Order: sequence, then C-alpha cells, then structure tokens
Amino acid sequence: MKNNLKNRGFTHTLILALLHSFFDILYKKFNFFFNKEHREVNKYCNKKTMPKLVSGFMMVEVLVAVSIMTVSILVAMMVAQKSIYVSRQAFHTTQAGFLLEEGAEAVRILRDNAWSNISSLTLNTNYYFNFASNTWNLSSTANTVDTIFTRTVTFASVNRDNTTKDIVSSGGTLDSGTKLITVSVSWVEGGVTVTKTLQFYIMNIFS
Repeated sequence: MKNNLKNRGFTHTLILALLHSFFDILYKKFNFFFNKEHREVNKYCNKKTMPKLVSGFMMVEVLVAVSIMTVSILVAMMVAQKSIYVSRQAFHTTQAGFLLEEGAEAVRILRDNAWSNISSLTLNTNYYFNFASNTWNLSSTANTVDTIFTRTVTFASVNRDNTTKDIVSSGGTLDSGTKLITVSVSWVEGGVTVTKTLQFYIMNIFS
C-alpha cells in the first residue's frame, strides 16, 4: 500500500514537472515571438504611426480578453444549471422510489384487512391512495403527493396454466385469488413527464 502511494506521488510529481516545463517553454516562446514582432514594428514604424499601432494592439487585446471572459462565464452558468437539474432529477427519482415502495405496502395492508378490498375493485382502472382514519384507502379521485407526484395503482386479472398452475400471459384459467398490481409514480421534470412503475402479484392469503 505504501509503495503504491509512493509510486502515485512520484508519478503525479513527474507529470506536474513535465507540465511546468511545457508551459514554461511555451511562455518563453510566446515572449520571444511577441518581442520579435515588437522589434519589427519598432524598426519599420515612425513616431507618428506608432501610437496608433500600439492603440490598435491594445484594443484587440481588450476585445480578446472580454470575449474569453464572456465565454467562460456563459460556460460556467451552463455547467451550474445542468448540475442543478441533474441533482434535482436524482432527488425526485429517489423520492419516487420511496413512494412506489409505500404504495406496494399500502396494497398489502388493504389485502391483509380484507381480500374484498382488492377483489371488489374495477380491473384496469386507476386508483389513488389516501391515508385516513389510521389506514390506507383507495379512491378514484385524483390527488398529488407533495404537490409534485401523481401516484396511481391498477389491478389486473391473472390466469394460470391448467396443468402446471403457473401464471400465463394468455390462455389458462382465471385465478380469482391472485391479482397483478401496478403502482406508478409520475411527475414533470424540465417540461417532460417522468414515470416510474412497480409491478408485483398479490394473493388472497385467507382462502
């Protein structure tokens, strides 16, 4: 472990030394070229034209500096805005995950209270959760969570193979004691609707 740290430190030092040498050479070359250009200008320009030429050079330098600063500020603002958007999206996705798990637990509580809470519902219809009288209930009236998220749950019938009794997507025999549950959470993020879903089966444990 210590040897690895020493090797990494030596590598970093070597890279920094090489970068320092490169920029030092680049700086010297630039100064040489710049001074050479000034010598050529001084050689061929008289005292009357020199002030105008120097003024022109200063104006170009100011324009270049302002352009670089403007571009840098715009890039920094874009990066900051993107970072905020990604952070907010990750936070909302985490919240949606908790809401999905809570919805699944609410369905299980409804099943544990009475299977009729599940079997009496209309299939393939959106229902909304609400917590009242110290228990979970389902309603057809839309509501939101934290004024951002819309959470729904739907129930679908389940068929089983006549021989193996496995759940099948088509054919087989209807199993009235099993339902396919789909809990969905959706919200608007940056003008786009994002939806997360959780599917699972639930069975009548009282039969």
